[in-house]
Amino acid sequence: MSKNISVTENPVSGNVNRICDGTAITGKVKAATDYRIDGAVEGEIECGGKVIIGDKGYVKGTVVSKNMEISGKMEGSVFIENILSLKTNSIINADIITDKLIVELGAQINGNIKMPYNKKSETVK
Repeated sequence: MSKNISVTENPVSGNVNRICDGTAITGKVKAATDYRIDGAVEGEIECGGKVIIGDKGYVKGTVVSKNMEISGKMEGSVFIENILSLKTNSIINADIITDKLIVELGAQINGNIKMPYNKKSETVK
């Protein structure tokens, strides 16, 4: 059974939401501020800031965010309004729509990439 989890913080406060290693969430996550994932999320993530998937982090589902940085694993669909950064050890099995893409040497990408991002792209979900 899925539970919807809604997390909102004041974007001006500098707060970062975090899912720690060993924590798994299934459902829909909404955050106004940055969101760091070192555990596992299966479902949807909607973020008004930056989504960061750490080295041990894993996301399966859809991510819609302003910016994103991936060091861990991502499966599904990614819609990034500004910059998507794929770090050296990242493994991405996803379709990507973004405005700008940074790929470090060693990052693995399997999927389609569309650039540039536009709001109409989100309806492709």
